[in-house]
Amino acid sequence: MRTDDIGGVHIKYLHHCRRQLWLYARGVRPEQLSAAVQLGEAVHDLSYRRNSPVDLGAAVLDFIDGDQWVHEVKSSSRPSSADEAQVVHYCYRLRQVGVATRGAVLHYPKTRRTRRIEYDAIEAARAEQDIAEALTVTGAAESPPRLPRTRCRGCSFADYCWSD
Repeated sequence: MRTDDIGGVHIKYLHHCRRQLWLYARGVRPEQLSAAVQLGEAVHDLSYRRNSPVDLGAAVLDFIDGDQWVHEVKSSSRPSSADEAQVVHYCYRLRQVGVATRGAVLHYPKTRRTRRIEYDAIEAARAEQDIAEALTVTGAAESPPRLPRTRCRGCSFADYCWSD
């Protein structure tokens, strides 16, 4: 896997579960069968219809507004470090192609809340470090250990990880 192959989902999985990232990089995609993923797609489709997704190749972000803020819609009810890392990655990728993003806004329609993240040199360094870590995880010969079962609640990869 190359640096340019690392997308937002890779970064989100890096922060959520390294085993999930490792499996995803090898083409294991049970999330399309997950009711939680289908709910997330429905929430996204119903929440912000007027905006078009932006395809950056390995990364597809929800939309960018006229003030150069990246927007990402999440189906969960509370922010996570994985969500933040994902949108910082999008800002990083956009800067690489010449779009001077100011930062990102995470939208949580369930709770009608938003979280704004300014993009700066610290966030850029964080994005570069995340890409390097994702490459290390995906390049490993063996999968990382699974997380404690309590952390796997709702994960579409749980059956794969916990069936013996």
